[in-house]
Amino acid sequence: MPRATLLRQRLLALFLAALFAFFSPLPGRFESLPDLHGIPALDLYLFGVWALVIAAAAWTCSRGRD
Repeated sequence: MPRATLLRQRLLALFLAALFAFFSPLPGRFESLPDLHGIPALDLYLFGVWALVIAAAAWTCSRGRD
């Protein structure tokens, strides 16, 4: 039972970190950066953070089964 609680806490922390990464003033800093090889920096930031959140959630859930 304590492992399930720890897993829930880790996923909640990941959720809150993702909320901060997507809905804070942080993404606004990437609007003024120049494009990288024709791709806007904001798009790279959003898709990069999205991929990291998915990878962190998968890693967290796979560790919870041990």
